[in-house]
Amino acid sequence: MIEDKHRWNKKYETAPMPSDPIKALVDHIDRIKAGAKALDIACGKGRHTHLIASKDIFVDAVDCSDVALDALDKSSFINPIDADLDYYTIAPCSYDLIVCSNFLSRRLFPFMKDGLREGGVVVFETFMECFHPDAHQPTNTEYLLRKNELLHTFLALDVLFYEERQEVNLRGEVVKVATLVAQK
Repeated sequence: MIEDKHRWNKKYETAPMPSDPIKALVDHIDRIKAGAKALDIACGKGRHTHLIASKDIFVDAVDCSDVALDALDKSSFINPIDADLDYYTIAPCSYDLIVCSNFLSRRLFPFMKDGLREGGVVVFETFMECFHPDAHQPTNTEYLLRKNELLHTFLALDVLFYEERQEVNLRGEVVKVATLVAQK
């Protein structure tokens, strides 16, 4: 965990990071009522956490980076949690909304599904394998989804939206992204 914390702290201090919430969350946030409870997995500096809290939804914002967690607004709706996501678990039936963006831990998939309350929504967006000649090639493909993997993982839920697309990241590299919105 210490190596992950140092690596992510450095990234949050030096690397360009997205600041706007993902479109899927913006498009579906109104499904969640004020006073509900949400979880933002690998929340970073809070681009999703802040949107969720602005809707008067209580949000547990989880990340291993204290630099990222320190950037979160001080709000009664935001509960920062410093945790190693390699060991983090989600209590069953705890959340009305679970958001995960630009992070992949397949170990968390069953916890995410079980962690939703009835009617709860998961919004998930992360990177996929991309074989475009100009694509960014990460050193560890374990952190990339395969074609339709996210869709198949959450088929037990009511899939409201699913898309796989190619785009350009903040460093100008071609990446492939999968986005899913599903309801329990």
